[in-house]
Amino acid sequence: MNKQINTIVFIGSGNVATRLAVALQEMKKSILQVYSRSEKRAGILAKKLGVGFTSNLSNVNREADLYILSVSDNALEEIVEKLDLDTQFIVHTSGTSSMDVLNKFDSFGVFYPLQTFSTEKNISFKNIPLCIEANSAENLELLQDLAAIISEDVQQINSEQRRALHVAAVFANNFTNYMYAVAEDILQDNDLPFDLLKPLIEETAEKLKAHIPHEAQTGPARRNDQKTIEEHLKILKAHPEYQKIYQLISEQIKRKHHLNDKL
Repeated sequence: MNKQINTIVFIGSGNVATRLAVALQEMKKSILQVYSRSEKRAGILAKKLGVGFTSNLSNVNREADLYILSVSDNALEEIVEKLDLDTQFIVHTSGTSSMDVLNKFDSFGVFYPLQTFSTEKNISFKNIPLCIEANSAENLELLQDLAAIISEDVQQINSEQRRALHVAAVFANNFTNYMYAVAEDILQDNDLPFDLLKPLIEETAEKLKAHIPHEAQTGPARRNDQKTIEEHLKILKAHPEYQKIYQLISEQIKRKHHLNDKL
């Protein structure tokens, strides 16, 4: 095995693959090829990188130092089963799949960036945690060196920790975004623009740079302000599903802060 990863094949062409491939190429790593089951999507990423592509696993270039499998968890096991590589170094970018899903290979690991990505938006990896794991100390060192060229926050995290991290990320990112969508619905019902909330959203996120979430919690549930809570529930009467969410989260906030009065 090379003592440094210089050449890479990407298996997958979605958001994570796109942003990782661009970032690594910018740091002078050579992307040899892109594979995707969708020839169109493989072609789009390959054109962006100026490299070749294939939609046939049997035509995957076998000369790379590293193969990054950046596909959905649903597709990962099927791809692994069909991928005919042996001594090559293979990693996946999944937040939930165990590293051992790759144990048919001699050298394997995980290269998981903790961030939400869009194919069309350029992003700096400098402050993005890159979570790595490998089946040997030598492979871990290779991933450490590769990750360090694009990120200042490289974390050696095992599969169990990574799965927990991914669950936490769903709460912090995906569920939070759903709450924004709920807020947007409430505003639209009252002919108000979502832009009114953006300064509040930005300040809430900024506050977490100096405080842990428990300390930063505010609002009627944190104050045990039952009168305001009841008024809010009346406003939500047209959306009983939102009432349930409001009640559940308010109760959990009160429990978290040892405010025992039931809603």
